[in-house]
Amino acid sequence: MEKEKLNKAIEAARLYYLLDYNQYEIAKELGISRPTVSRLLQIAKNEGIVQIKIMDPTDGIENLSKKLEQKFNLKKALVVSIPQYEDTIIKNYLGEKTAAYLQDIVKDGDIIGVTWGTTLYHVASSLKQKFVKDVKVVQLKGGISHSETNTYYSEILYLFGKAFNTAPIHLPLPAIVDHVVVKQAMEADRHIKRVLDLGREANIAVFTVGPIRSESLLFQLGYFTEEDMQMIYSKAAGDICSRFFDQNGNILNESLNDRTLGIELDNLKQKEHSILVAGGAQKIDGIYGALKGGYANVLITDQFTARFLLDKDEKLDSNL
Repeated sequence: MEKEKLNKAIEAARLYYLLDYNQYEIAKELGISRPTVSRLLQIAKNEGIVQIKIMDPTDGIENLSKKLEQKFNLKKALVVSIPQYEDTIIKNYLGEKTAAYLQDIVKDGDIIGVTWGTTLYHVASSLKQKFVKDVKVVQLKGGISHSETNTYYSEILYLFGKAFNTAPIHLPLPAIVDHVVVKQAMEADRHIKRVLDLGREANIAVFTVGPIRSESLLFQLGYFTEEDMQMIYSKAAGDICSRFFDQNGNILNESLNDRTLGIELDNLKQKEHSILVAGGAQKIDGIYGALKGGYANVLITDQFTARFLLDKDEKLDSNL
């Protein structure tokens, strides 16, 4: 093929596929007819200048789910196909998937423990009413803070209670206090003890993992001292219920953990359904640490995060 025609085919393809020109605009730009543009684009395909590859986002979802279940010893992994790796989109899709999963599994007499935050708010907002009897919904960790930042804990509890026909049970406490003796005094109150005990008895727990970054909701609530912050930033992979752990799932700092109110992470291992809902680049380390610690037996995530988790595990295994 003559060089001039090939160059025109390349230019037409560049304008059409990279710069989103339509064929009429290309014809005007190159000073040729629209049928000629159509022929040049066909030449670009035939000569391999343009190679079109269709990526089906649902392809391999089942395979990813099975690999996650095997690799991290999970009862269930649900991988959601998302169109874009962006936090708000991820939370929307994960919220819908988790709500549908809860619709399937919640039955009469269940006790559902929930945490707070934007991910859980998306779950709660997607719930549909299910007519079940004697279900209880209980808050697993405190949500009151010194800050005006919204933790969504009351909205989440209300929406869960509405979906499952019950009056939710609040834990009217901060997540973390300054001194162990303050925590001990709070836990000694019989009303507080009843809520904490119910959280331990819950057979379903729904929670996310918090990323280690200053914009994260937990870091905006005024709970931490400067010393706490330095320790968290240097060693933590993430947190569940405001309890911090490293990339192997080990509790990071017993002193901080002893000042934290709410469910203990080891208790999550005993749940019939311990459901971790999380995705996104900022949460990969935290999800990985949570899975290595065995705190979840159900993972609901997106296809990109799923692949990153499997790659991370493969790389760490090869370094051993």
